Amino acid sequence: MTARSIRGAVAATLATVLSLTAAACSQPGGSDGSNSGSGAGDPAVVGIAYEPDSLSPLLGYGKDGNSKIFDGLLALDGNMKLRPALATALPEVSDDGLTYTYKLRRGVKFSDGKPFGAKDVVFTYRTILDEKTNNASRTELDAVKSVEATGDDTVVFTLKYPYAPFAQRTVLPIAPEHAAGRQDVNTGAFTTHPIGTGPYVLTKWSKGEKLSFKANPDYWGGAPKVKKFTMAIIKDDDVRATRLRSGELDGAILPPNLAKGFARDSGTRTYAATTYDYRTVTLPTHNKVAGDTAIRRALDVAVDRQAMVDSILNGEGRAAYGPVPTDSEWFAKGTERTHDLGAAKKILDDAGWKPGKDGIRAKDGVRAAFPLWYLTGDKLRQDHALAYASDAKKAGIDITTEAGTWEVIEPRMKQDAVLAGGGSPADPDFDQYTLLKSSLAGDGFNNMAWYDNKAVDQALEAGRRSGDEAERKAAYDTVQRELVKNPGYTFLTHIDHLYVVKDRFGALTTQVEPHDHGLASGPWWNVEDWTPQK
Repeated sequence: MTARSIRGAVAATLATVLSLTAAACSQPGGSDGSNSGSGAGDPAVVGIAYEPDSLSPLLGYGKDGNSKIFDGLLALDGNMKLRPALATALPEVSDDGLTYTYKLRRGVKFSDGKPFGAKDVVFTYRTILDEKTNNASRTELDAVKSVEATGDDTVVFTLKYPYAPFAQRTVLPIAPEHAAGRQDVNTGAFTTHPIGTGPYVLTKWSKGEKLSFKANPDYWGGAPKVKKFTMAIIKDDDVRATRLRSGELDGAILPPNLAKGFARDSGTRTYAATTYDYRTVTLPTHNKVAGDTAIRRALDVAVDRQAMVDSILNGEGRAAYGPVPTDSEWFAKGTERTHDLGAAKKILDDAGWKPGKDGIRAKDGVRAAFPLWYLTGDKLRQDHALAYASDAKKAGIDITTEAGTWEVIEPRMKQDAVLAGGGSPADPDFDQYTLLKSSLAGDGFNNMAWYDNKAVDQALEAGRRSGDEAERKAAYDTVQRELVKNPGYTFLTHIDHLYVVKDRFGALTTQVEPHDHGLASGPWWNVEDWTPQK
């Protein structure tokens, strides 16, 4: 996990094992809609791997859209194009790129019946920008100088600099001032009992088990036909697949090796979503071995990425050389790294890392060894970690894989490597800034590797602050080329997300997805538009 996924969400985002009782499993269509099956209410139950820490957008929930409970000023359609949501149209942007004006829908109400207005937009953005608010994504709104209401239906954002992707930031959900503004933003009841304008209303959140929703009958976009929707939190991939096959679930996200087991099943359909979701190994700057540039460069070419794509992902993905996929317009051509064990050994030899009798290298009395942590129950991370350790061993680097929860892993991130994930399809600033900016090292799951590269810092600021597309492309090319010279992470693969869903919901669609899969993404990204088949 990286900044994007673990903090939010959406990005990310911690998970615990689903532990539904046998009684609940045997009673489809329970009172909160937590079980599948046809009949009144058209319930849908899907299995996901992670749950959020909070359901408050003020703390980061739903910041990239599709929150179900809330709406943003804008939203992303199936082609990842911005469309109006709580705003009536895309913003009017001044010629200098410093002013964004949004006209708001009239007549929209929050789920408690209170009216939505400009004051709620102002409250939401100002609260997130307040340093007292525990929102790890605050830097994403760094460009905002002020946000003001002009009457009840107009909001004006003034920026410090012409931040090119600002409109994409305004998919962020809007919270009601009358509810969230009357309590502690970090610990109040709103964090677990939210009120929004979205198509669904939260009915129950059983931590570690499920999030249950009911359709908002007064939703401004029209009442959803799926009246009850439940997200079952099932951390373990194998358990998720078993419960899907047993009929407890209507759909689930699954790793490729488990999804293929449903390929010939009648009554289900498999959906593959193209993503920006990568798996990477953090190489902490404060670790004497992982922080050594020669070790980093050697690992970067010792790893066999294509073998991981073929054997772990069953071809459902691509080799990753950085946070940007190779087929993106933002990818820097020529930064691909070829698997070359001989080159890896030479890098280590030249740097003074000499093999010992056991084949493991050492330098100045320091053995080339360090631990690599991955999330318990996540088979994809486990398989990537094991393959990475195996490739490293061939070059003379001893990596010990360890499984743990994020509560166990997070305190160790400054010194120990982690099999992490991240990725955002919106704009390169969205993921790269929090992943690589040196000033964010140690800030939760931002810059998990404590990466410190002045050239990268400068390029990230240039890419963020320039309104010129060519200048921005040059800046992000610089970032990617610097990661070749000194990779603070070993990027492994970009993973396509696979979902298996019962076909009673008809033919569904997916978006290009971020790392934050399952909760806001998946074929249920637009569940409010589903029409179940009888």
